[in-house]
Amino acid sequence: MLAKRVAEIPDQDEGRWVFEPKWDGFRVIVFRDGDELLLQSRDTNPLNRYFPDVVEVLLAQLPERCVLDGEIVIVNGDALDFDALQLRLHPAESRVKMLASQMPASVVFFDLLAIGDRNLMTEPFAVRRRELEKLFRTVRAPLHLTPATGDRAVAADWFQRFEGAGLDGVIAKLRDGLYEPDTRTMLKIKHERECDCVVAGFRWHKHGIGVVGSLLLGLYDGAGSLQHVGVCSSFTAAKRIELAGLLEPYREGAAAGHPWLSVTASQQRIPGGQSRWSQGKDSSWEPLRPELVVEVAYEHMQNGRFRHMSQFRRWRADKVPRECTFVQLEVVPPHELREIFKTSSLHAKG
Repeated sequence: MLAKRVAEIPDQDEGRWVFEPKWDGFRVIVFRDGDELLLQSRDTNPLNRYFPDVVEVLLAQLPERCVLDGEIVIVNGDALDFDALQLRLHPAESRVKMLASQMPASVVFFDLLAIGDRNLMTEPFAVRRRELEKLFRTVRAPLHLTPATGDRAVAADWFQRFEGAGLDGVIAKLRDGLYEPDTRTMLKIKHERECDCVVAGFRWHKHGIGVVGSLLLGLYDGAGSLQHVGVCSSFTAAKRIELAGLLEPYREGAAAGHPWLSVTASQQRIPGGQSRWSQGKDSSWEPLRPELVVEVAYEHMQNGRFRHMSQFRRWRADKVPRECTFVQLEVVPPHELREIFKTSSLHAKG
């Protein structure tokens, strides 16, 4: 079941809504039938080989026959670590086992779809939640039951406080809602902030030269180095053509002394490198003289880069590129995950 984005947490509306924190991990449906266990990703791919530690724990604690919906997360200190989660998607089994030992994963569950011979998908969420709570009377870390509340004020407090622990926002579910796969009946309220970035390069669209695919964004760090922090895309077809003309003057002489092409670029985060997640895609890019400034909207900054693609807001001709630094980003105080789970500690190392 999916969620559609809304700008604000909905009103309580006579108790129609149940609110939960929105976890930032790998969405997973867990199927168990005796000794058989399947961790299925959102795109229906199996995840078992990447999370052997999770498989072991689930077989030890879950009922013999059940289907649950949840999120695989990795905790580093007092916050979620999405980068560590991505490192698990490695082709080498030995590497996966080493990472699983060094930083075990946890699973946060927020729905129960079946138990025994009972199909709960046609039951109201209130019933499914009640049955899930019963199940978790005997389940322990690193398996967790997500907090839930019908109080909008509590949900609003979560929205503000839990971001420091790496959570995405808040999910709202109808108390009497059924579980409807591929249907956006839930609501999600996510954080969004604005940031001024230097446009230091771009990529052509898959349709070819003359049509811009994305802008490459940078911010200056405390040492004065321009770090690549993400991309800005989602333009209309007409805007992509317009951008090609707008950027053309800034291409001239851009390669000479470009901060992401110089001999000292190894000390910086730069675009274009292949990784295990690029899957062979063309990551080539065109340099621009770092003179343009753009205001973008973003949801979450993690380890010095945007976790998701940022959204174009406007050009900032009034802003000097050197003023585009990490200092402008709002720093959210960390909030310990242990405070989110009052009755148990998350399974974490680091």
